[in-house]
Amino acid sequence: MSAGRTTLAGMAVNTSAEAPLPVGEVSRLIGGWIDRLGAVWVEGQITQLSRRPGAGVVFLTLRDPSYDISVGVTCYRQVFDAVADVVSEGARVVVHCKPEWYAPRGQLSLRAAEIRPVGVGELLARLEQLKKSLAREGLFAPERKKPLPFLPQLIGLVCGRASAAERDVLENARHRWPAVRFEVRNVAVQGVHAVPQVVQAVKELDALEDVDVIVVARGGGSVEDLLPFSDEQLVRAVAACRTPVVSAIGHEPDSPLLDLVADLRASTPTDAAKKVVPDVGEEYERVRMLRDRARRCVGALLEREERGLAHALARPSIQDPHRMIDARAEEVSMLLDRGRRALRHQLDRADSELTHTHARVVALSPAATLKRGYAVLQREDGHAVRAPGEVEAGEVLRARVSAGEFTVRVDA
Repeated sequence: MSAGRTTLAGMAVNTSAEAPLPVGEVSRLIGGWIDRLGAVWVEGQITQLSRRPGAGVVFLTLRDPSYDISVGVTCYRQVFDAVADVVSEGARVVVHCKPEWYAPRGQLSLRAAEIRPVGVGELLARLEQLKKSLAREGLFAPERKKPLPFLPQLIGLVCGRASAAERDVLENARHRWPAVRFEVRNVAVQGVHAVPQVVQAVKELDALEDVDVIVVARGGGSVEDLLPFSDEQLVRAVAACRTPVVSAIGHEPDSPLLDLVADLRASTPTDAAKKVVPDVGEEYERVRMLRDRARRCVGALLEREERGLAHALARPSIQDPHRMIDARAEEVSMLLDRGRRALRHQLDRADSELTHTHARVVALSPAATLKRGYAVLQREDGHAVRAPGEVEAGEVLRARVSAGEFTVRVDA
């Protein structure tokens, strides 16, 4: 490589349309960069295993089930023979390896120096750590779980092709409610393809407006078989669904992380069908019981009202309503006569008292005294004269008599 065509500044390479790099140079640079990575520990699942008789090298493919990415691995036979009894296709392993770049083909591979199988205890410990991490984010919180519809019209089902789980869900659901419809997505439920296929199926069903609830179902299996349903990518995909999701994985003791993030956990696929779809016979019986109860309540109410009406009609006031009026009419007539007599008596007594009072007033009236020949002398200011010393000689006084008045003059 000439200094004028490439300039290495750290890991960067300067190129242009006028000064491109040949393919071999690019491959050589990639190999140099990969060599700088050094040995690393890699975890994955074995998908392909090739042990050719007499060959000193074993070829296998290591896959990341969460992201659907694979890379080839080579190792010497003695390296693989150390774990050959416990490692096979589908097993999860941890490999200590060095990345290698095969320049002629432009191919990346890993050269394994040590292979360690991932035990169940280690898997469970990692799952527990992932469970705590997701729980801190609130993905398992009860308040975020959505209620299931009472009668879903269309159910999305994610399950293995022609599996017992699919048969259990479909048959039990249709037995309970024959009109229910299903949108089925058949996927791999174990192995390296399980996670991406299940995630894709869940997203497709969630995007359908007519799907009321999604059921993810699988039969029982070992801890390794159920690992895809504890994958972080699947858990987050289910948490993001707008449609309620039911987890029906394995049997009662099995508890993948999908059970915790789902809106409802069913112990088995059959149990999922029972929880998602109501039983038409049970609902009919419930309606019948409610109808009978309503009929009994209405009948009891009518009987109670009829008895009350009969008791009311049996009362004397209802049977002979005029009897009370006649009795009260006689009382009113007696009271009216008594009132008239009392009023007449009061008027007579008041008239007698008025006559006597008038006679006393007339007897005591000054006019009566004047009629007997007396006169009343008044000075000019109107005061009556009561003694001789109150007047003077020559003073003019007014004299009032019974028939009128006149003036008089006082002599000495």
